[in-house]
Amino acid sequence: MKITIIGAGPGDPDLITVKGLKLLQEADVVLYADSLVSSELIERAKPEAEIIKTAGMHLEEMVQVMVDRVQEGKKVVRVHTGDPAVYGAIMEQIAILNKRDVTVDIIPGVSSVFASAAALGAELTIPELTQTVILTRAEGRTPVPDAEKLRDLAKHHCTVALFLSATLTKKIVKEFLDAGWSKDTPVGVVYKATWPDQKVVRSTLENLDEDMRVNGIRKQAMILAGWALDKDIHEKDFKSKLYDKAFTHGYRKGVKE
Repeated sequence: MKITIIGAGPGDPDLITVKGLKLLQEADVVLYADSLVSSELIERAKPEAEIIKTAGMHLEEMVQVMVDRVQEGKKVVRVHTGDPAVYGAIMEQIAILNKRDVTVDIIPGVSSVFASAAALGAELTIPELTQTVILTRAEGRTPVPDAEKLRDLAKHHCTVALFLSATLTKKIVKEFLDAGWSKDTPVGVVYKATWPDQKVVRSTLENLDEDMRVNGIRKQAMILAGWALDKDIHEKDFKSKLYDKAFTHGYRKGVKE
């Protein structure tokens, strides 16, 4: 017995992968987080498919529904927002399903972190500036491991992508400043990336909390921080070796001037 977890992408129904859409359209039963996944996407399931909303379900209840349906011989898919591998809470589902002799296939999706970078017109890794991206969240009601406190991660001074942190901006600012970041460090915020009501806010570390408040952003926001988010980055002379005509690699011999 098998079920499939599908990454739906960040919001725009056209951003699901070709394979993900194919499996959605073949499914007899579709479970989806109705608070996060576009209903327009779910409408692309076949007309006779059973559609089950899971926003109001707890873990065991949701898994039991999947087990019941797959035991009836039905094709079952579970549709997650973004990419299931990042804050998707899929491991706890898989653990129970495996104990019930149900295997799980995972179809990746477009993460909101990359949809947000696109909305900002940003590359998160800039040669000579930063080559590292940290995906994390600020510590709120759910603790983070001691070695992953935001202040310690920020000491790398690379690009930092903050999930699930829209209500914790005061804490974010303090942790970054304590890690030695300057107040004028660029920050990009994207609310509901790729949804029709997407909102893009460019800010700085110093103004982040106020800009979030003024724009009424309290949830479903990606916060990207670091100098890769500088709105004037395209005017600066950071270049990779990949397209440097003097650089030799496996597909091209460099040309000396």
